[in-house]
Formats: sequence, structure tokens, C-alpha cells
Amino acid sequence: MTASTFALLPFEGIHIQRNGENRQFMSIEGTPQSPQPAFSAFSQPPARKSSWVRILVYLILLCALGLIVWRIHLNQLQTAATTASQAAALIGRPVPVQVATVEQKPMPVYLTALGTVMPYMSVTVKARVGGELEPVKFTEGQQVKQGETILVIDPKPYQAALDQAKGSLAHDVALLKNAQAEFKRYTALYAAGVVSKETLDSDEAAQGQYQGAIESDKAAIETAQLQLDWCTIKSPINGKIGLRLVDPGNIITANTTNLVVINQFEPIAVYFTLPENNLPQVLHMLAAEKRLPVDAYDRDDQVKLASGQLLTLDNQIDTTTGTDKLKAVFDNRDQSLFPNQFVNIHLVMEDRPKALVIPSAAIQTGLQGTYVWAINTDAQGVATARIQLVKVALVEGQFSIMDSGLEAGDRVVVDGADRLRAGQIVAVSGTQKRGGQAAGQGTAVQGAPVKGASSPSGSVASDGKSNKKEQQ
Repeated sequence: MTASTFALLPFEGIHIQRNGENRQFMSIEGTPQSPQPAFSAFSQPPARKSSWVRILVYLILLCALGLIVWRIHLNQLQTAATTASQAAALIGRPVPVQVATVEQKPMPVYLTALGTVMPYMSVTVKARVGGELEPVKFTEGQQVKQGETILVIDPKPYQAALDQAKGSLAHDVALLKNAQAEFKRYTALYAAGVVSKETLDSDEAAQGQYQGAIESDKAAIETAQLQLDWCTIKSPINGKIGLRLVDPGNIITANTTNLVVINQFEPIAVYFTLPENNLPQVLHMLAAEKRLPVDAYDRDDQVKLASGQLLTLDNQIDTTTGTDKLKAVFDNRDQSLFPNQFVNIHLVMEDRPKALVIPSAAIQTGLQGTYVWAINTDAQGVATARIQLVKVALVEGQFSIMDSGLEAGDRVVVDGADRLRAGQIVAVSGTQKRGGQAAGQGTAVQGAPVKGASSPSGSVASDGKSNKKEQQ
């Protein structure tokens, strides 16, 4: 063989031998040389080819990632530009708001509580004698008066017992008359010495026996008459009859069977509780013989149902709740209150004749303190918003009484205040109407009124407010 060149294959010990005639042979060390298929002159090493492919893939991925980042950045720039343009457009545009007018009017200040309506008097009617129930004398739901007959139990057995007692009385009366006549005869015979003293005394004792029997008969007659009267059941109170519990024809057991329930509606009572911290105020006014008005509102505390007066307090505080039970009485002539009805109670403690009242929704709190957004209108009719610091006297629920900062007739923002800034032009879309409470209804407080002191939200902290929320 002529001079040849060897190419080192990737595998150790394997060589390619080329001769001058461009023929190639592969030999393996330690083995005889054997001819191998020829390799293409243009083939590249596999490792070098795979590295170039990997680099190309990385470049494509980097380009795609850069494109994504560029698109995200471009979208952020476009969004910021759009937001800035919208904010610039809104600077001169009026902000729609809803306002309420500051009102000056008499306002009662009251304590609030949760109450339950109860009958002023309630009677569960039972029979005092047993027997068959005859047809009833009332209509279910009927108003009855005291002493009116409502039920009758079959009186015939008790009428017979009364007649028997009267017969026993007549028999014993006759025996007594006979004994009295004999005593007169024996008295004459004894004077003549015909009968002995023992006979006269025995006849006199017989008269006493008959007199005792007569008294017993009279008591039996009274008992029988009383049972006969009990057969007619009458209403013990004025009130409304409920649903019938026993139908006619049933056998009634004395002092056991419930026949019907009668509840007194006029007047009617409401029981409610107050925290023990509020009791000194109430007791002080009751000791001064002041009649405290009480108003009853519906479950939503929106509609006034009736007005009454506080009657009294319980004689002890419930240690488990720290509250005392109070009783108020209502005339209830229109029967707007019904037994076991849930009501919200407003116990009026005082009246403020010239209170400045605004909706509680208008009160805001910031670094500068408690404030409201007040509306100013210039000569051209352009309305602008300004911050007005205020001092809140009392606040509860929907309305607040102000101590200072506002005057009657001022307008304050109650809706849309979150988009306002000082000097912002506003468009008044409407004036809020008083909802839930009529003019002069008042402001509720759960503790003693504290003038000039406000909580972070502008309301007076109160000990009884938590009680109201817990009971609800």
C-alpha cells in the first residue's frame, strides 16, 4: 500500500485509512483490518452539528422573549397614556353627587332597645268542674267583655246534686220541728213529775243534732249551687279570644283541660332591656315623676307603630347579660301591636328644640378630623365642593345632630364624595329625602349624651350600642 492518512473516528481504536486512489479502509486496533463503507466527504461530526442547532434554538427563544417583553412594555405605556388622558379629561368635568340639606328642627334624643310585645293580661281558661262541653258561645277572634258567657258545661248532673241537697235540708228541718214540739211536751211532763230529767235532756240534745244537720245541708246546697254556676264559664277580662282548643262534645276534666286563651290588647305591654349603664338616667327621671315617652317601631326600625309610656323597671339586673327589664304600656286602640311581635323601642330622654340634623352618610373622617363636603354655588350657578370641618354631638344610624360647623340650609354631599377634591365642580343630581324617620322623629343614643366629643367616625361612643348589636 502507498502512503496513507488516518482519520481518527470518535471511537477509540478505530481509524480510517485512505490511499492514493481515494479508497478508504477502517481498521480496529488489535484486530485484522477489514474494509468499511466509505464516508461522505461532506459529512460533519455529529457533536458539532448538534451544538449549532442548540445555539440556533436559543437565539430564537431569546428573540421571542424580547418581543413579548417589548409588547408588554408597549401596552403599559399605552394604558398609562390612556389613563392620563382620561384623568385630564375628568379634571374639568363636573362630578355628579347627591346632596342633603341641613335641617333645624325639634329632635327628641332617645335610647334604643329591642322589645317584645306582650298582652297586658293573658288568661288561659280552664273548667272548674268536669262534664260534657256544650256548644260554645263565642266566635274565634271575637272581642269579649269581662263577665260575658263564653262556654257552658252540661249542668244537669250539678242541678240534680243541688236538688238533692235541698231535699236533705227540708227533711232535717222537719225533724227539727218535730223535736222542738216533743221538747215542749216533755218539759210540761217533767214539771208534772211524769218524765225524768234524763228524758228531757235527751230530747233537747236531739234538737241540737237536727240544727247541725240543717247547717250541713245548707253548706251542701251552697256547694252544689257553686258547682252549678261553674258550669257557665265567663270571661274574666276584657280581651280577644284566640282559637278554640277543645271542640263541643268532649268530656272536660276539672282544672286540667285548657279551653281557650284570652289576651288583653287594649292596653298592651312591651318588654325590653337596657344596659345597666343607662339605668341611672332612667331611674333619675322616674324618681322625678317624669313620664318618659316610648315609641315602638317595626322590625326594620323605619315605621312608627305606636306611642306609649314607660311604666316601670324590674327590681333586679340580670347578671348574665348586665341588663334590666323595663315595661312600657301602649293604648293600642288601633291594635297595631300584636302579642309576641318584635319591635324596636325608642325611649325618649330629652327634646332638643333647635337641633341641626344631617344624614350620617355625609360625615367623613380624615387627617384633619371629622368633616363633610359642603356645596357652594356662585353667581353663575356653578356648584363646587369644599371641605367643612364639623363637630358631631350625637349620631346613630341614619341621622346625626351637629354641634358646630354647619348652619340650617347648607347642602352636604351624601353620595359621590369619594371622587371629590377641594374646589371640584359638581353636578347636583338630586336631594336626598328623609327615609325611614319622619320629620322630628329624633336621634337615638345608646349612652348619655356627650356634647362636643366625637369618635373617629364622628359618632359618640356609647355603652349600649354593643348591646343593641348583640341582641340583634
